[in-house]
Amino acid sequence: MNAPDDLEMKTEEVLRVELEVLKREHRDLDDAIHALHASGTANQLTLQRLKKKKLILKDRIAQIEDRLLPDIIA
Repeated sequence: MNAPDDLEMKTEEVLRVELEVLKREHRDLDDAIHALHASGTANQLTLQRLKKKKLILKDRIAQIEDRLLPDIIA
């Protein structure tokens, strides 16, 4: 809880805005990856970096969604 971007410290509204930004960034990366593949000039190292960043965003999105929609199975 020492990190300034800790999920516990953020309000629901801030988390929802951050979630939308991350989802947009994730879509943009997906589009960039597809464009590189389609161009045929894709550098493998660049593709790996983009895919890694996309996975990191996906994990962050899942964390925020879990925080906003907690599992209420009791």
